[in-house]
Amino acid sequence: MSSAYKLPETKIATDVQQSPQLHHAAASVVMRATGLMKSYRKGKVEIPVLNGVDFEVREGEFQAIVGTSGSGKSTLLHLLATLDQPDDGQIFFEGNRIDNLPAKSRDILRNRYIGIVFQFYHLLPELSALENVLMPLMIRYGFTKYMLRRRKNRQRAKELLDKMGLSHRLKHRPRELSGGEMQRVAIARALIADPQLLLADEPTGNLDRQAGDELMEIFRDLNREQGLTVVMVTHDETIAEQADRTIHLVEGRVQTM
Repeated sequence: MSSAYKLPETKIATDVQQSPQLHHAAASVVMRATGLMKSYRKGKVEIPVLNGVDFEVREGEFQAIVGTSGSGKSTLLHLLATLDQPDDGQIFFEGNRIDNLPAKSRDILRNRYIGIVFQFYHLLPELSALENVLMPLMIRYGFTKYMLRRRKNRQRAKELLDKMGLSHRLKHRPRELSGGEMQRVAIARALIADPQLLLADEPTGNLDRQAGDELMEIFRDLNREQGLTVVMVTHDETIAEQADRTIHLVEGRVQTM
């Protein structure tokens, strides 16, 4: 598939509707990567980060990617999210190659099909919790179309924030929220487009144990009750144990356990 491939306006596949008892080995592959290589340059020195990583996640699965600092796990997630491009290797989403898409198509992919949650939240400080959650839809539709759907969009955002236990924080800005609350706003923002895949980069990394446990309960509910496919990067083995399957990265390679 050429790099000129454009994602369709509608969903690539039907919404994930899986039960908690899904046998993942028989489920379809949502995302697959083969032979991923990535290095960065620091002055004249080339620093290898990923050294031929193969990866796949199946529909309805909750998968954890575990590794120490510098193992390449966040780099891998950024490649899967098309926030960066591999030096070599290929990445497929719903059977379509995505690592070589033009920037505009990668933006569409992230806006409509792949939700992303970051360790540092990346909320816009001047916007309220509700407005931060709505931002992906504002970007998708543009001002005129968004205003035509404004009531429906706001209702959807309020419902998501209510599920996150934040119905009393709709008008609060990020500086008025705790770390756990900011991360829950970020999750609601990632879900507003009803994505088929949720990627989470160290989502509990800035939280205390209680807030981290509460966040993991949200991820488990999203996966088991709503069938959302989740891939989470973490350095915490106790967090990773709550996933269906764990892969370990060691010095840029998948280590068989």
